[in-house]
Amino acid sequence: MAHAYESRAQRWMRHALWVYVALVLVFLMAPILVIVPLSFSAGSFLYFPLPGLSLRWYADFFTSDLWLPSLRNSLLVGSGATALATTLGTLAAFGFWRARFAGRRLLFALLLSPLVVPVIIVAVGVYFVFAPLGLTDGFLGLTLAHAALGAPFVLVTVLSTLSGFDRSLLDAAANLGAAPWVAFRRVALPIVFPGVFSGALFAFATSFDEVVVALLLTGPGQRTLPLQMFAGINQEISLTITAAGTLLVVLACLLLVTAEGLRRRSRRMRGRSVE
Repeated sequence: MAHAYESRAQRWMRHALWVYVALVLVFLMAPILVIVPLSFSAGSFLYFPLPGLSLRWYADFFTSDLWLPSLRNSLLVGSGATALATTLGTLAAFGFWRARFAGRRLLFALLLSPLVVPVIIVAVGVYFVFAPLGLTDGFLGLTLAHAALGAPFVLVTVLSTLSGFDRSLLDAAANLGAAPWVAFRRVALPIVFPGVFSGALFAFATSFDEVVVALLLTGPGQRTLPLQMFAGINQEISLTITAAGTLLVVLACLLLVTAEGLRRRSRRMRGRSVE
């Protein structure tokens, strides 16, 4: 109905804006969408048009002695780093949300520093700290480093979700005799869980996609999937990389759909709490 009162110039501006947004989306998505058809190519080189369709690169991925171990390593490190980053980031977010103390802004800036400091600086610093502790050739050191990189994402997303949380709900739970931990687990966490899940998603993606820190903190037996893809590009270009990339895109889409479903569920729960 609002469009009925638009002038011709406003209508043209609205259509131009939609065209511009569509062009931006195409520009951003084209490099990713090109990978998908290449992963089904029957040829052995990166070129269009495809010489034919085949699942040979997916078969190579799931039967290779290099790709599957690297995928397992990435899942292992990513899961551990995500669990640790989500726990620390969520607790830190609730701490910043509930407490007011001197140096709060400085501490918040320090916790967010991994987002702005170049990854190579973080990698070198982590290497010199972990080397004396013997954490440079194993999964533990890499997991701790990736957790430090992912925790700021959890902190930001959970704080953003808490900005719309009604504090009186926790007070009501306390008045009814609930302990702080019970009130947090039964009242606050279900409502802010979409923010927690979104932060965990970003933390997992950060760990799964990280290369620089992994180059310094892993040995030959701890090669992750991004490292394997990096090595595959440098040593021998194989279309198995496109199959691995397509699987990662599918995984990311599934996680985003799940996050959107949780966000809508949280909105419904907030509406009920207001009622």
